[in-house]
Amino acid sequence: MTLTAPLAAIGRPVLAALALIGRVALFALETVSHLLRPPFYTREFLNALIQIGWLSLPVVGLTALFTGGALALQIYAGGSRFNAESVVPSIVAIGMARELGPVLGGLMVAARVASSIAAEIGTMKVTEQIDALVTLSTNPMKYLTLPRVLAATLAVPVLVGVGDAIGIMGGYLVGITRLDFNAAAYLKNTVDFLEMWDVVSGLIKGAVFGFLVATMGCFYGMHSGHGAQGVGRATKSAVVAASVLILAANYILTELFFSA
Repeated sequence: MTLTAPLAAIGRPVLAALALIGRVALFALETVSHLLRPPFYTREFLNALIQIGWLSLPVVGLTALFTGGALALQIYAGGSRFNAESVVPSIVAIGMARELGPVLGGLMVAARVASSIAAEIGTMKVTEQIDALVTLSTNPMKYLTLPRVLAATLAVPVLVGVGDAIGIMGGYLVGITRLDFNAAAYLKNTVDFLEMWDVVSGLIKGAVFGFLVATMGCFYGMHSGHGAQGVGRATKSAVVAASVLILAANYILTELFFSA
């Protein structure tokens, strides 16, 4: 008994983590399956699109703006050691489009949206509003989960694209005001070295991140515990899970794109 206790202590959390992964995977598959079956609640979808997309634009834009400016300063500081200051425009553009734009945009959306969705659905569960939907013959997955997941999957790539443009503009403003770059030369280097695949790969990442964020928010909201503490734990878990999954998915997608 004593010899197996350490193994049991390791095995329990591992099995619990695997069971959680399985539940999340089944939840995601069930959500996607409802996309092919009527009815579709257009009003809920449009409301989610506004909440997730339009209202997230200020925080994503500000994050991208300051990130682009800081990135330009850091690249200039590093490039000056090798007399390679001219790479600032191209590296800022590529870095924002392929990596920083999608990841930071996804994390900002996770902080804002995953917590909001989990708190909203968790509160509905605690106050038995979800049970009321079932009583009215309305599938909670179709009414609550599908519109939010679909809206996030479509909205986050748009936010990433806008964030890329704003981030590149932030690097441009720092470059011409602080680093004495010629404005025309900066823009020419940006356009010459930024390829279409750099932008497209970032948008694909944005769609995956949006799906993960909304799925985590809905999953933990649907499985919220009772009372205010249960909703609080669900909200915290949704943000943590969404953030970790974004970083893990970012590496996997980067590996796939790199191999391609």
